[in-house]
Parts: sequence; structure tokens; C-alpha cells
Amino acid sequence: MNIRNYVANQWLDSESSSAVFNPATGESIARVAMASEGDVTRALESAEAAASVYGALTINQRKSLIDCLIAKLKAAEEEIVALLVAETGKTQDIASYDFNMLVDCLGYYVEEVKRHYGETIPDYDDGHFNFLSFQPIGVVAGVLTWNFPLLNLGYKLGPALASGCASVFKISERTPMSSMRVAELIDEVGFPDGTVHFVCGSGRVVIPAMAQSRIPRLLTMIGSTLAGKKLIEHSPSSVKRFSLELGGDAPVLVFPDADLDAAVADIVGLKLANAGQICVAPNRVFVHQSIYDVFIEKATSLMESYRYLGDPGDGPELSPLCTEASLEQMVAFCRPEMHGGTIVTGGQAADRPGYFLQPTLIKDVARGSKLTCEEIFGPIMPVIPFTDADDIFALANDTQYGLSAYLYTESIRRAMEAEKRLLFGNILINEVYYSLQLPHGGLKQSGFGKDVSRLALEDYFDTKRISIKR
Repeated sequence: MNIRNYVANQWLDSESSSAVFNPATGESIARVAMASEGDVTRALESAEAAASVYGALTINQRKSLIDCLIAKLKAAEEEIVALLVAETGKTQDIASYDFNMLVDCLGYYVEEVKRHYGETIPDYDDGHFNFLSFQPIGVVAGVLTWNFPLLNLGYKLGPALASGCASVFKISERTPMSSMRVAELIDEVGFPDGTVHFVCGSGRVVIPAMAQSRIPRLLTMIGSTLAGKKLIEHSPSSVKRFSLELGGDAPVLVFPDADLDAAVADIVGLKLANAGQICVAPNRVFVHQSIYDVFIEKATSLMESYRYLGDPGDGPELSPLCTEASLEQMVAFCRPEMHGGTIVTGGQAADRPGYFLQPTLIKDVARGSKLTCEEIFGPIMPVIPFTDADDIFALANDTQYGLSAYLYTESIRRAMEAEKRLLFGNILINEVYYSLQLPHGGLKQSGFGKDVSRLALEDYFDTKRISIKR
């Protein structure tokens, strides 16, 4: 399979290409054209021409186009999910979730934009009638990562299409097949020419071409903190908005009064879902000393019940890591000097084809070790004991990141203290819970701006204040 870039309603080849691998087998399954700087510029210029046309459509006209896209996506679900499984190594259920989040985002935002109301502002001497109005900002440029190709696309394409913006997205060259099939369906719908563009390519080429251009008004990204900094670094030529969802280092705090079975099921389930390649996955699990041994026993038992993707059995499936380099990094994380703890289970690459790491639990991990300071992005769960003498909220905050944090406790006082003291954009208590209507975004080096919820729409509109003399 040869995959081309979708630019200005055309399919473009390139002088260079890159192999796409199935992480479950390690086999090459496709080649993707790598966009040049000129391809990105052409996409941006086409989007600029389209922005005034698409932005002039009414909400109902945009809804008609988006509803058509949703219908085509649903009709192609089985095919697209199969592409996701092949290019990411996901389990079937997580690939289906990835696909359906794209569909749900498109549907959510085209309804939410109907409630993007204006506002009147009282005048102090009643001499003017003041109100706010909104219009689409124009061109959005987005950089998307590989771990959830279609969910990530939905988070950005949904508000862009609903608000009336044209867009250019960098699709990960590791996982281009499902997204480019979506591009084919977009092309069939009949959006105004140049409304949406998908390019694959090296970040060293595509990101500077997007960021240095005067055309995009909003630069948005789901990716690493390092990549987000590069995006900002390349953007001094013009004033732009940024919406960045970047790295995470999620702490989990398990207190003595927690429902331990529920906590273990949540924490291990999220840690091993998608092979731990989730920005909000638990990265540092702090467990009170009084329940520490029981937690380790229960968590180990659950982790050891997992089976590798495609193996027979009844246990939950563990998918592979995305690349061979990711697997090598995870194996390196398991070296004693990286964590200072004791490996209870796992710790090695699985003896099988593909990029599988054994589900790994490491107890008594040293505070401040490298494993607790970096985003792991793999199926490794560091567990750290704490006592009443510890300022556990300070320990949780001891990271450059601030995306998600989790607490398990029956104490409302402790929950309210967590709300005030934890420096994270998402604080989840007694359950892992994410939903489209709830804002998602980080603090500190985890970025700024929000994905999903009505708040995300704000980035895609310019706000005008109008005052009329009475």
C-alpha cells in the first residue's frame, strides 16, 4: 500500500517515503509519502483561499456536510478499524473506541457550535448598546501524534469544521493509513475545495513550515512537550494562538480508606491500555504504607492475567508498543539504575514477534529516580510507598508536568484539599473518567488550551466587541 498526501483536493506523491510497520508483527505493511516544505506551503495557501468560502457557510450548511461525513465514516467503520489495528497494533476494542471518538467529536461540535452564544454587556451610563460577536479565525494548523490517530484528529478536526475554519493537519507518518482513509471520505463529501488537508512527513520539515508561515492563526498540537516547544520556537514571524496538549507524568494517590479493588482495576487497566501509550496513563503510583503490600499483591495478580494481542485465553489483551525504538526505551527503563526499586513482574521484552514488553510492576521505586521524572509511555507501573508523615500532595506535584492526577479515598476533606493543592488540569477522584463535554488540558509543561468541551471552541473564533451609541 502506497499512501499519498492530501493537499488542495489532490493526492500528492513525494520524492521520499517512509515505511509503515505493524507493531504486532514488526512487518512493513505500507509506504507513506513524506511531505516537503513546498507541499506544506501549498496546503496552507489552499486553506487560506478556502477559509473565507467555508467560513461564510451557515451552521446548517456546515452541519449538512459534517453529517454526510459522519454517515460515510460509519459505513466504513469496519475497514477503518482494521487499518487502525494494523498500523497501531491496538486491540479491537481500543481501535473501535479510537474510531468512534472521531465520529463523536464531529457530532458533538456541530451541535455545540449552535450554543456558541453572543453576549450583551451592560453600559454604565446606558449610552451605548454593547455586544460580542464571533467569527471563525481562518486557518488552523495541527500536529497530531500516533497513539490515538483518529481520536486526536477528532479533537482538532471537530471544532475546526464546526466553527467554519479551514485546516492543515500533520498526520503521523507512523500511523497514516486510517487518517488518509478518512481524507478520502472527506474528499467525497464535497466540502469547499481546500477546506481540509492532511500531510505526513518529518517533524523537522513540517513543523517549521507550518509555524513559520503567516497563514495559520491557530497552531494546535497533541504531542510531546519537546515537540510543543519546537512549535513555539519556530513561530516568531507572526502572532498566533496556541493550543497544546503535551506530556504527562500522572501521579496516583491511594489512601488507606480507598476501595482497593476498584483502585487496582482502574490503575492497572489504564496503565496497560494501549500498552501504556496514553498521555494520561498512571506514571507514579503512590500507595499508603498500611495497604502497600496488599496493593502490590492485587496489582501483580491482575497484570499477570493479561495475554498478548491475539493469544488464546480469557484475560485482557496487551497490545505492542508502537516502534522497536519504543520497546528498547522501555527495556532500558527497567534497568536498576533507572528506578532503584525491585521488579515484581515483567521487566523484559516478550519472546515473540512484534514490539511487546511484558506487563511490568516495579515496587519501592526511588523518589526522584529517572523513571519517576519522565513520561514513561509504556506498560511499566512504578509503585512508591508513602506514610502520614509525607506531604503527599507536594510529592505528586514534584514534576514539570501537570496533565492528570488520580486519587482514591473516601474522605471528602482530602478530596477538597486535592482540588486546591494539586497542580494538574484534570483531577479525577475514585474513577478514571473522561468525556467529550469535560475540558481536557494541562498545566505547567503539559501545555495550555483545552481539548473537547465547549471551551475548546473558543480557540477557533475571533471575538469582536461592538458598541452602538444610543
